[in-house]
Amino acid sequence: MKARKATPLAQIQLLILDVDGVLTDGRLYFGAKGEALKVFHVRDGHGIKLIMAAGVRVAAFSGRRSAATAARLSELGVPTLVQGCTDKLLALHRLTTRLKINPLNCACIVDDTPDLPLMSAVGLAAAVADAHPLVLSAAHWVAGSPGGLGAVREFCDALLRARAGGG
Repeated sequence: MKARKATPLAQIQLLILDVDGVLTDGRLYFGAKGEALKVFHVRDGHGIKLIMAAGVRVAAFSGRRSAATAARLSELGVPTLVQGCTDKLLALHRLTTRLKINPLNCACIVDDTPDLPLMSAVGLAAAVADAHPLVLSAAHWVAGSPGGLGAVREFCDALLRARAGGG
């Protein structure tokens, strides 16, 4: 359940992205030598670049470790990636302390129940369209698209519209 009223989109200073199921469609491809491939949507990447250019900071927290994730986020210029993250609340606290940003001026976009504590700690919790039902019910904002298929871009566009005074 939503614990508090959402921070207005225009006040968001930091967006925290989940990776699997948000930047990807949640499927994991394994070959004989381990994880071989993740698929990222180019429009999500462009949305991330646009909000960073507009002054919104971006970070990604992932419970898994993946060279593909590191490569994609590096390519996009995302400065903070925490992989193998078992405590996203601690990661949030460390990052917001370092950046001197109030967690209530942060947003996250997630897809599954391990992220419920993170959702309750930020000012605006977003979910992809195909998120777990408990995540959907806890979200302040829900994308029309599923994870890995443009949901992040939708949220980035909403942030940009709000910053431009368009809601």
